[in-house]
Amino acid sequence: MQAPSLTLGIEEEYQIIDPESRELKSYITEILSGDSMMVAELKPELHQSMVEIGSKVCRTPQEVRDELVRLRGMVMDLAGRNGLVIAAAGTHPFSLWTKQEITPLERYAGVKQDLQDLAQQLLIFGTHIHVGIEDKDFLIEAMNVSRYLLPHVLALSTSSPFWQGRRTGLKSYRSIVFRNFPRTGVPPILRSNAEYDELLGTLVDTGCVPNGSKIWWDARPHHLYPTLEFRVCDVCTRVEEAVCIAAILQAIVAKIWKLRRDNLTFRLYAPAMIDENKWRAVRFGLDGKLIDFGKGKELPARELLTEMLEWFVDDVVDELGSRREVEYAFEIMRGGTSADRQLAVYEKTRDLRAVVDRVVSETAEGVRPDISKRFAERVATGDPLRATISGESAPDQRGVS
Repeated sequence: MQAPSLTLGIEEEYQIIDPESRELKSYITEILSGDSMMVAELKPELHQSMVEIGSKVCRTPQEVRDELVRLRGMVMDLAGRNGLVIAAAGTHPFSLWTKQEITPLERYAGVKQDLQDLAQQLLIFGTHIHVGIEDKDFLIEAMNVSRYLLPHVLALSTSSPFWQGRRTGLKSYRSIVFRNFPRTGVPPILRSNAEYDELLGTLVDTGCVPNGSKIWWDARPHHLYPTLEFRVCDVCTRVEEAVCIAAILQAIVAKIWKLRRDNLTFRLYAPAMIDENKWRAVRFGLDGKLIDFGKGKELPARELLTEMLEWFVDDVVDELGSRREVEYAFEIMRGGTSADRQLAVYEKTRDLRAVVDRVVSETAEGVRPDISKRFAERVATGDPLRATISGESAPDQRGVS
């Protein structure tokens, strides 16, 4: 088998926000009608209040950081031309999916026609990481093995504790919304690329999908590029969090290759078993327990994440030059994820607008310090308009219950 290049690519989906109401703002059409050189690196999404960026092919997590700083800054500048800002979180705390405009492009009209309200509800935002693997059979092997660690990585990225003006009690409500789509979730165990091609061919021939882009597993072979695409994560609020996730996933693939080269591998577990751990990550994030299926017992999530970092990938990160980026995971475990920080802001302020302000501030950290500082000050000083959570109904257009 050919050794994988382990190149990296990252896609992030951002919320476009009105800084006064803190509501989502339908604005992608205006952004895409602007400077053609800048918008060539942006993509619309199903909802007009969402914008997606995609990095160039990167060799290292350090290059990913440079790309994210550049691309986030570009989107912030484009949104700022109309007085808007962007936020990186898996869900918006209180904007309603029923009031979002669909992007007027034929492909999104088709998605809406096919999936009806499921498409309209898809007001969620993710981070997608591509790792370069040129050998198709090893790509399938890497997908099979890495499945076990998908819940661990999700637990580090949770950023969606609110939905429709409600505290959901979950750390990644985005995952719950997305599971309603067909062909999502933990991928099946596949014996080879030929078996994947047979599965995909059947779905195409029977009119289920036009191509592999409509298979939305948590990890999947990309339909155009020689990459394994990891799609399990909520969008990461801070740049450093996204870089950390990319570095960990690159290291996981590198370790799987090292095992393969030495004629070793990792035990494969049924999707139903991995789903149990994914549910725990969705529900509790870092504060719950994950199951160590090898030992047959549940252990604190932080303990198993530490094991992943210190045992599974530690012997490849220096080769990759990514120890600093991978070990940022310990900082996340100490300080909590975006979901934890959002919940802490709400507990202190009882104000969903303050939650939005905190996310906007953290999204701009290390990118546009002036924006980050301004919105951090709004959280600290408070705001006369309060958006509270109702257990019975979602907030109105102003975000007030």
